Amino acid sequence: MDLARLLATYATQAGRCAWPRQRLLHESLRAAIRDGTLAAGTRLPASRTLAEELNMARNTVLYAYEQLASEGFVTCDRRGTVVALLMAAAPAARTAAGAVAAGASGTGTDSGTGPASMAGGIASPTGSSGASQAAAPSPAMESAASLSQRARNLRQLNGAAQRMGAFVPGVPALDQFPLALWRRLVDRAWRTLTPQQLNYGDPCGAAELRAAIADHLRAARGVVCEAGQVFITDGAQSGLDLCLRALADAGDTIWLENPGYGGALAAARGAGLVVSGIDVDDDGIAPTADDWLLLPPRLVYTTPSHQYPVGSVLSLRRRLALIEAARSAGALIIEDDYDSEFRHDGAPLSAMQGLTPEAPVVYLGTFSKTMFPGLRIGFVVVPHALAPAFSAMRAQSYAGGRTAEQLALAEFLRSGQFARHVRRMRRLYRQRRDALVAALARHLGSVATVHGASAGMHLSLRLRDQALDDAAIGAQALAEGVVVNALSRHDTHGSSGWKGLMLGYAQVPAQEMDDLVRRLAAVIHLAAYTARRQAAQQARKP
Repeated sequence: MDLARLLATYATQAGRCAWPRQRLLHESLRAAIRDGTLAAGTRLPASRTLAEELNMARNTVLYAYEQLASEGFVTCDRRGTVVALLMAAAPAARTAAGAVAAGASGTGTDSGTGPASMAGGIASPTGSSGASQAAAPSPAMESAASLSQRARNLRQLNGAAQRMGAFVPGVPALDQFPLALWRRLVDRAWRTLTPQQLNYGDPCGAAELRAAIADHLRAARGVVCEAGQVFITDGAQSGLDLCLRALADAGDTIWLENPGYGGALAAARGAGLVVSGIDVDDDGIAPTADDWLLLPPRLVYTTPSHQYPVGSVLSLRRRLALIEAARSAGALIIEDDYDSEFRHDGAPLSAMQGLTPEAPVVYLGTFSKTMFPGLRIGFVVVPHALAPAFSAMRAQSYAGGRTAEQLALAEFLRSGQFARHVRRMRRLYRQRRDALVAALARHLGSVATVHGASAGMHLSLRLRDQALDDAAIGAQALAEGVVVNALSRHDTHGSSGWKGLMLGYAQVPAQEMDDLVRRLAAVIHLAAYTARRQAAQQARKP
């Protein structure tokens, strides 16, 4: 066997030519052994012989052999170095051997120095980290590593690269956050930490933060709770996952708003729950008597303060009716108080959790919208009777951490800086909301109506012609540099009847609204014109 050509082929195909010689030789020999090209029982050349053949130092070869022996790929005895017997290799993994057999002449070699040129200048295929480049999986590998049904059912979401700019929802005005103040608070928290606090923290969260959140929620949202009912999470999605695992078993029914939050749908499917979509109207989630009779839920998930994505605010009458119906059915409501801090028209409605004594409500919140998403701190407030079980569950499944950030946030809340920041953002978002609504009325008033503008950081634009393809409009708008979410993409279970676009305005300066809406309007008007023309042509056909 031409071992020099074999190693050159492995190095070239894997894109490893720039690795150090020791690593290159070791990795290439290991790859050849693992895929069966160097079969069990094959005697490798003596270290001195191979060093001369590859034009490299003998110590380099000795290093590679010793590494392979320590990993169990070869055995060394008086007879020399022999390939060990491993598990059978996958048939599809012999690409390098096939290339050698086909006579890939000169691959990865240099006529002057031979295979030793494989160890030329250092330039890892993935950058300075030197991580090996992942090969494309074969069909056999894909079959062996097939996903679970719940993973295959997950909805495709936009990546983090699309989480900035007009009109991406859910991202606050990050350039307005008091970063210098926050740095001082975090620095102060780090200076006060004891060595003991560098260990794993309380899985339920820092006691100081739990108490500060409880005080804030009682004063600002009318939530009835004590610090022991507050559990710190890594954001709202983490809190939702915790609730679904703690409060329901696989096969139980959960009601989700339709259209609704994709993260709730993913969490429900991941927990093995049966999802039933309950339609949303201008006043929020609207279950009927038949829904309660025919599809009794274990859990009801709702975003009453500013429905995601439509933007409806659940009326007080409907909040009270939902609480009483859930109590009668033995169900629990998960109240995701999304956007509750930013009420633009009228006084904020109190949280559902505090509307009636012992309400069957689990309250979910996060600081991603009021502060910044990268903070990754949220919270769950559970009924008093469930607090011990939640404590036990957190202790078994979560190791607390990020103590400094939690202590800094506790001080941010207690000092009044959080409340001041929220008030300032509320004024800013109201100005940006007003500019967006005015621009939409100018450029799109004839083809769409605005919903959900009374609160939050986004509104929805409902198309008057529900035959239009809002997903196609969203894709075309993206090509024009405007990011909008199609409402139909948020359907939870069957068509919700909502066709339109979700527009986040928190990041967008008021002076830029008109130009951006004009660009979006051009896309929508073209889609409407094309639809009318196609309908007319269809009507003329005999």
